[in-house]
Amino acid sequence: MSDDRPIVYLVDDDASVRAAISSLIRSIGLDVATFASADAFLAHPLGERPACLVLDVRLPGLSGLELQRELGAMQRALPIVFISGHGDIPMSVRAMKAGAVEFLPKPFPDEALIAAIRTSLERDRKQRAQREEVAELRRRYDSLTTREREVLLSIAGGMLNKQVGADLGITEITVKVHRRHVMQKLGARSLPELVRMVDKLGLDTQA
Repeated sequence: MSDDRPIVYLVDDDASVRAAISSLIRSIGLDVATFASADAFLAHPLGERPACLVLDVRLPGLSGLELQRELGAMQRALPIVFISGHGDIPMSVRAMKAGAVEFLPKPFPDEALIAAIRTSLERDRKQRAQREEVAELRRRYDSLTTREREVLLSIAGGMLNKQVGADLGITEITVKVHRRHVMQKLGARSLPELVRMVDKLGLDTQA
């Protein structure tokens, strides 16, 4: 059975800070896993639970900003809340532009961190749902025949049935049959919905 309980990952090289923040996180009913360095965090499997990362900027080895870039390069999407006792405006701007949810200078109110964590976990849930939706859509798309994919891209690109038939060398009736099969296999109830599906899959309708 999958565990959908959220977890907060905390990376800070100060043991007293880790202890204090861990206690705060557990006080609101969330699980927490702590690490003293970015390398230790990277060595830990993330699993499939909703999660976010509370990350100190200055760390031994990889810095917090470097870890953020590393995660981005690895395509490990994880909402990040930065905390720092040495932060400055340019640093916070870089972090936020790279997708951080919040940048909190130490010391910060408990309520500010809790709010940022809750916002991060909600963002992660939404991102996971979107990824699952696209993965399911990709499985449905993979069930289409080569001809059905050609018809799909032509229709999504704005071509009429008659134009698709002329372009592919098949009759308009055959196009309609393929179009119906495409709609059924993808679960699309309308042309606009079909176009949105093609967009979510990142397919090129201009080919």
